[in-house]
Amino acid sequence: MVLVRHGQSEWNMKNLFTGWRDVDLTEKGITEARDAGRRLKAHGLTFGTCFTSALIRAQRTLDLMLEELGATDLPITRDQALNERDYGDLAGLNKDDARAKWGEEQVHQWRRSYTTQPPGGESLRDTGARVWPYYLHVIQPHVLRGEGVLISAHGNSLRALIMALDGLNPDEVVKLELATGVPIVYRLNADSSVAEKTVFDD
Repeated sequence: MVLVRHGQSEWNMKNLFTGWRDVDLTEKGITEARDAGRRLKAHGLTFGTCFTSALIRAQRTLDLMLEELGATDLPITRDQALNERDYGDLAGLNKDDARAKWGEEQVHQWRRSYTTQPPGGESLRDTGARVWPYYLHVIQPHVLRGEGVLISAHGNSLRALIMALDGLNPDEVVKLELATGVPIVYRLNADSSVAEKTVFDD
């Protein structure tokens, strides 16, 4: 099973809170997605099915990786369970402007606390509450059947999933940084525990 955070988006570049707003990749993001696909191909990985969110930046990243893999005919499941964390009223705001308005500490709490919700939005715990059941009931069975699974999603939806896979506590998961376009490869044991984890950040 391979997890990939989407390539750089237009709003990543502009330092804006994105959440569920549907923005596309930048040229750099397109390059990152293609590079991720090339890395997967270079390591000889093959897939039987793919999962992504309902948002275009993750979907496009997946499409570009599959082009590089020569596997554009694979089944793709798109579901908002894998969407980025919903930033609510912060969506579309510049992060520096938000700090100026509410203060560094408050914005840091909204961005990095495990349980604190931004106004009208989700905490990381809330994000996990939709990601974990989806993984357990929909994605994990494919992995345990021996199918290669490729997941293209978002910083916080993947952070929540990695929390469960790696057994991280709330203090550890909020410090976890995920680079855009870098494949994280998991191999699972028959009991669904993690046998091996590799990050293709070469």
